[in-house]
Amino acid sequence: MDEEYDVIVLGTGLKECILSGLLSVDRLKVLHMDRNDYYGGESTSLYLNQLWKKFRGNDQPPAHLGASREYNVDMMPKFIMANGALVRVLIHTDVTKYLYFKAVDGSYVFNKGKIHKVPATDMEALKSPLMGLFEKRRARKFFIYVQDYNENDPKTHEGMDLAKVTTKELISKYGLDDNTMDFIGHALALHRDDRYLNEPALDTVKRMKLYAESLIRFQGGSPYIYPLYGLGELPQAFARLSAVYGGTYMLNKPDCKVEFDEGGKVVGVTSEGETAKCKKVVCDPSYLPNKVKKVGRVARAIAIMNHPIPHTDDSHSVQIILPQKQLGRKSDMYVFCCSYTHNVAPKGKYIAFVSTEAETDNPETELKPGVDLLGAVEELFYDIYDRYEPVNDPAKDNCFISVSYDATTHFESTVTDVLNMYTKITGKVELDARVLFSFSIVSAVKWLVLII
Repeated sequence: MDEEYDVIVLGTGLKECILSGLLSVDRLKVLHMDRNDYYGGESTSLYLNQLWKKFRGNDQPPAHLGASREYNVDMMPKFIMANGALVRVLIHTDVTKYLYFKAVDGSYVFNKGKIHKVPATDMEALKSPLMGLFEKRRARKFFIYVQDYNENDPKTHEGMDLAKVTTKELISKYGLDDNTMDFIGHALALHRDDRYLNEPALDTVKRMKLYAESLIRFQGGSPYIYPLYGLGELPQAFARLSAVYGGTYMLNKPDCKVEFDEGGKVVGVTSEGETAKCKKVVCDPSYLPNKVKKVGRVARAIAIMNHPIPHTDDSHSVQIILPQKQLGRKSDMYVFCCSYTHNVAPKGKYIAFVSTEAETDNPETELKPGVDLLGAVEELFYDIYDRYEPVNDPAKDNCFISVSYDATTHFESTVTDVLNMYTKITGKVELDARVLFSFSIVSAVKWLVLII
């Protein structure tokens, strides 16, 4: 390999594929390599026989489950916020032409031992069984405040500076109780723990507005969308984008070794005795284990069922958030379910996931509250994996390492990491502004046509 590349990307996980696509669109010379012979890395989707081989040690699943290739089981299951950052990245890069999406049926929260639909507007708050009559009225006033809030219009602020007022102070002003505060913070604003309560309320209000805007966008039962045939389609779509703009892909490249000069800066990547020269390396944590630290673990259960999750209005696709306080835990638990309606399983089959930040060494016991919500299951797998984040200084070694995927079942934190990495790699900050705030009418109409 005598060519020199601007960037070599190692690993074809979703984050790495989005970055290779964005960098290729910027006309950088990109080489993308993966030790595996398939796209997706840790965020791939598996056929049933691949799932069986990974968790059971053989590739012979029971015949009654149906054809192996009718399954696309995500290894990092996440829904996409319909008006969120990933959708804007998809539109910005025109990757939408490679993908088809379908709205997710329902969004629910676990409260006092029961599953409830998440209210996102003032009218839904009035109907919700989550709250008593007087609490509903207070919640409705709070939702109206959030809906009307405009950061650039002081008339909508009601005398409060949300950059200084904490979330707890804002919610307390409306007299809302702890249970209401719980589902607002975790099921609407999608905070993963309770630190947000003592942080400026502006972030929480923006998160709530994003949820409500996403819910309105497709008039569905949830604010989420999900690609047909599973999330494994996303990395491949960004790989196609990169190829269109001149990116080079090499799968099944074992023992990718990052090479450094005497000063510690990256100079290339060696595989099978050949070295490709480059100025920068982008990779997932597994390719540079000496430059990352372990920051936690995710416990996960994967279930195959022949029915929807009980008490979710027979939803074929659904997210349920179990806030930490409801379970006596330090972190939330997430339930994700999709089915044959998104072409990830044969007719009549459902795939469900339960995930959380691991707090013990026993995923079976730890995940029981979420697994119990699933009802009868045909097959059940348990898994636990480590999460890493980089500890290197990219300014010194030109290595840009992604953060491991968390337990959440939505993509907002994933895309935040991607956009932060993009800025560090290129020195540009305008992509973040273009992607997150320039959602034109033309793009919106195009997106709606694709969904329908």
